[in-house]
Amino acid sequence: MNTLLFTIAAYLIGSISFAVVVSRLSGLADPRSYGSKNPGATNVLRSGNKKAAIATLVGDCAKGWIAVWLAQKYGAQYGVGEAGIALVALAVFIGHLWPVFFRFIGGKGVATALGVLFGINVWLGLATMVTWVVIAYAFRYSSLAALVASIFAPFYYGLLFGPDVMLLAIVAMSALLIYRHSKNIGNLLSGKESRIGGTKK
Repeated sequence: MNTLLFTIAAYLIGSISFAVVVSRLSGLADPRSYGSKNPGATNVLRSGNKKAAIATLVGDCAKGWIAVWLAQKYGAQYGVGEAGIALVALAVFIGHLWPVFFRFIGGKGVATALGVLFGINVWLGLATMVTWVVIAYAFRYSSLAALVASIFAPFYYGLLFGPDVMLLAIVAMSALLIYRHSKNIGNLLSGKESRIGGTKK
């Protein structure tokens, strides 16, 4: 029962769409109404407000981290085991993708997934973040960097901790993240994807 409560709480935390909240507080248009219509930091940046984009990025990342941290710190005393913590990690990510507070229209999950990985282990988070930075710097495609990082994340976890239930949760997150980037994959293959700091190729 307590595992279910922790999982539901994680989903609700994940359902807080900082792109929408920050945009409203900053007097900006709803990020679901322009650009890629994706409520994430990259689309908020298209508004021209860098502070709002940074706040969105930090907020989305932080909610993933705090959900896992709370489960790790307090879960044991309520009987929440490793499988329960894995469910929490997956639930906060799913909350971002399909937020109950915003008609189930969420973002692609990159920042929240990174926060979850940092919550699981700081070295896991750093390795995945460095992978994103290297690919983004080399190819100038944010989506490509996210896709490559999502593929490597389970690999990094396996190297650090071996196969367990959390690895299954990370594989599930990676699969969902790739699915949410299906349009970007099509654009990359056709040469229509927008580059970081530039226009479409």
